[in-house]
Amino acid sequence: MTHLINLKEFTLPELEQLMAAWGQPAFRARQLVKWLYKGAGAFEDMTDIARPFRAELSRRARISELHVEQVQAAADGCRKFLFALEDGNLIESVLIPEEGHYTLCLSTQVGCAQGCRFCLTARRGLIRNLQAGEIVNQVLAVRRELSDGLPLTNLVFMGMGEPLANFPALVRALTVISAPWGLNFSHRRLTVSTAGLAPFIPRLGLAARANLTVSLNAADDETRSRIMPINRRYPLEELMSACRGFPLPRHRRITFAYVLLHGINDAPDQARQLARLLRGWRAKINLIPFNRHPRLPYEPPPAARTLEFQDILREANYTVLIRESRGQEINAACGQLAGEKSGQRP
Repeated sequence: MTHLINLKEFTLPELEQLMAAWGQPAFRARQLVKWLYKGAGAFEDMTDIARPFRAELSRRARISELHVEQVQAAADGCRKFLFALEDGNLIESVLIPEEGHYTLCLSTQVGCAQGCRFCLTARRGLIRNLQAGEIVNQVLAVRRELSDGLPLTNLVFMGMGEPLANFPALVRALTVISAPWGLNFSHRRLTVSTAGLAPFIPRLGLAARANLTVSLNAADDETRSRIMPINRRYPLEELMSACRGFPLPRHRRITFAYVLLHGINDAPDQARQLARLLRGWRAKINLIPFNRHPRLPYEPPPAARTLEFQDILREANYTVLIRESRGQEINAACGQLAGEKSGQRP
């Protein structure tokens, strides 16, 4: 199978070039993308394509898919999907029910190299980047599982891995996901999260249209470097400068995520420090009390301390939401994805 061309790795213009190289008319490319992103799993399903060309496609190309290895459901309606990739590696995606629609949290890597101390995925280290088709296939695979009539409208690249560390595949996947000939998602409903790969933040804004979330988690370099090793390479001054270079449309804001770790980054003075760091920004702040896990040595702050942290930021005129992570009992909450079968340890 490895010698066959995976058509889901092509954009429409690239498919048009491929069809020309094969001596086929350009409209063949549009026929193909219609079927690929409608969810066709075999060339025989493409009934408006002539049989001889379908046979040629079977000899020269393939349609990649993800196999659902396991689905876990939480009491709050979240579902965690464990997918087996073609090479046997495992990744996870999380489907989150919202009012009137679903949001899907996508993975971009198998494991992660950033080493954030409070993240379970980081314990695995980086195994490999996902291909663009593997990112897109998470959306297609979950869509096939939906049966209650609620649409999947929002995608967040906040699952396993650092999206900007897999930049070419991320941009290609965003292109397919948002294109009218692809999955046709509104760019307003696509969000990319980063731990702070500063050089790629402005590049993302130029290469694709999506919302940006920065996982900040501290407003001083000493604390941030202790819990997020990436800060040693791209300290706060460099990170914030890169965020200023992100082209922000009118009426849009950058979201700064802040995981609250009791006794580490949840003090009132640290809230005031965060308010000073973001002064003058069009910003929204998401506070995320840490999700307990037996393999991670941290605790969430008491509820009163979280509310005090929020109040300090609100008094500084920021929009501040407390995000209670969903699906905690199935390890589907923020920072808990590990891509392992039930009962296994990475």
